[in-house]
Order: sequence, then C-alpha cells, then structure tokens
Amino acid sequence: MSRAFNFSAGPATLPETVLRQARDELLEFPGAGASIVELSHRGPEFMQVAAEAEADLRTLLSIPDDYAVLFLSGGATTQQALIALNFAAPGQVADYVVTGHWGKTALKQVQPYVSAHRAADGEAGGFRDIPPRDDWRLSADAAYVHYTANETIHGVEFRDVPEVGDVPLIADFSSSIASEPLDISKFGMIYAGAQKNLGPVGVSVVIVRRELLQRAGQPRAPILDYAAHLQGESMLNTPPTYNWYLAGLVFKWMLAEGGVAEFARRNARKAAALYAVIDGSGGFYRNEVAAAVRSRMNVPFFLHDEALDAVFLDEAREAGLISLKGHRALGGMRASIYNAMPEAGVQALAAFMGEFQQRHG
Repeated sequence: MSRAFNFSAGPATLPETVLRQARDELLEFPGAGASIVELSHRGPEFMQVAAEAEADLRTLLSIPDDYAVLFLSGGATTQQALIALNFAAPGQVADYVVTGHWGKTALKQVQPYVSAHRAADGEAGGFRDIPPRDDWRLSADAAYVHYTANETIHGVEFRDVPEVGDVPLIADFSSSIASEPLDISKFGMIYAGAQKNLGPVGVSVVIVRRELLQRAGQPRAPILDYAAHLQGESMLNTPPTYNWYLAGLVFKWMLAEGGVAEFARRNARKAAALYAVIDGSGGFYRNEVAAAVRSRMNVPFFLHDEALDAVFLDEAREAGLISLKGHRALGGMRASIYNAMPEAGVQALAAFMGEFQQRHG
C-alpha cells in the first residue's frame, strides 16, 4: 500500500513521520506500560505531554508571555460562540469582517449574544476579494473586531494584519496558523481548529491576551469560561488527550523542519506553482480570487467545462491525488496545501493538471 497525496481541506494530511511515531507509540507510550489513549490526563505522562505541547507551540509561534495558551475540545465554531460570551456585554456591538463562508459562520454563532455588526462584507462580490480597509465601517464602541484570516472554501486570505485601533482584534486562524511568522501581539486573541495545520480534528488552540480574560463578559457556566479553563490548565473536563498528543507531535515536527519561517518559504513555492498552472492554462483552469488575496493554503479552481469535473477527479485519484473536490457551497475543485503537504505533492498535482489539459483540452 502506498499513501496518496491528500489535498483534503480538513481533516487534512498529517506529516508521515508523525503518523509513524504515533503508530509506534499507540500500544505503549514510552515507559508507561499503556497507550497514551488509556492514561489519565492527570497522570505524569500526559501532564508532560501537555507541558511540552504548550512550550513547543510558544516557541513555534513566538507567543509572548502575556498571552495564555489553551487546548480545548471541539472546533473553531465552538470558540466563535465563546468569544461573545467571554468578551462582550449582553447586546454590546461586535464588529465582524466577513470575507467568506466561515466569516458568516462566526457571525451566526454570536447573534444570540451581541449586536453583531458587519463592518465589511465581501459577499456581494462572491467573496472573491477583501473589502478595502478604508471602506470598513467600524463601531467606536465595539467589544472587539473579528475576521477570518484565511477562508478555506473561497480561497481568500488576508496578507496583512488589519489595523483597528485600540479595539481588541480577534481572528480565526484555523487554516493558516503556523504557515508563516505572525506578530501575535497585534491581537487580543487568535484561535484555530487543529485539523488543518496543527494536528487532528477534535482539539482547538486558543491564544489570548491575559488582560482580555479579565472582562466580565456574560453569564455563563464555568465550562464556557476561558479564564476558568486557564485556571484549570485546559482540563476542566477530560480533554481529548490523543488529539492533544498528536498536535504536540506536529509541533515538534514543525520545529525540527525549521519552524514557521521555513514553512512560509515552502508554502509560497507550493502556492506559486499551482497558480502558475492555473493562470498559464489559457482558461482551461481558472481561479476567480483577486490575485492580491489569493490563499496560500486553499486553492479553489474550476475547469472550463463542468462536464470534465468527474473525469478530473477520477483520473486524479488513479494518479494518487485525492480529496480535490471543491466544497459543495462553491463547486469545482480545491487543493488544500497546508504545512504537511510536501512540495512533491504539489509538483505531482501541477504535472497532472498539465497532462489532463493536454488530454482533454
């Protein structure tokens, strides 16, 4: 059996070396006599795993000391609801910049709790561009400003951190975290579901300025309280230990590979190679996103004739290239090329696309 190149948007491909280590340690975590899946989250083995994961993530992302790091169960959508509960008074205005499907989802999650204001919205243009910063209508009294750093479905990515003044900036980095250096001090909070660049589905990372945790927010149970999670070391309830462990292995792999600066270089090359094939195809393939905001992580594209879609997917699978079907909300194709996608995988896809055009163009 040989592994295919997996272009899934999430759950996404993981580093093969990480999977092999997890396989080797599955029956017995070193020195423990049992699998990490079976060990108590309060036991010394897992406490060491958790401590190393946080330390490695802090090193990987250069997280300042005045920011807390939480590892929480669930995905980014859960965090979107908790943001309003923790950082906004009931009915307070919160500004949202909507640049795609997940920006709309984030807005939907907070509508029961705040006065959600669309400060900018790219939907009228089909989410093919980011509204210019000068056109944003930010509220003077907003609890925070939220945006989605990279839209996984529409393939739109912020290439710079927007300036929003003194209002805390909160961002969903689920699909682009650790893909390039980031100045976290510009944010009140960033969060990410792990299943794209950090590990497996089922665990999320929250990086939040400690000062922000002092906000009263809204009435909520302790399990919905970020400050309580911090006090409980992300273990108010039994956490998804195996997912956390796997994420920790991914952090170590990224550090060993050269860290975010090295992945930034790789990701730039991978994205450039795919967009070059699309743009050089004479219209056989097309990407409809404005060039300045094209995603480095998710490359949606369309064939000139939809009748070829099924043929493309079938032949790609035969060539060892899987999970290229576009999201149902958009159609077409989508290649997700996160950190763990090797450059060889992108080169194989680029070559296949060229050959497919020759056969069917």
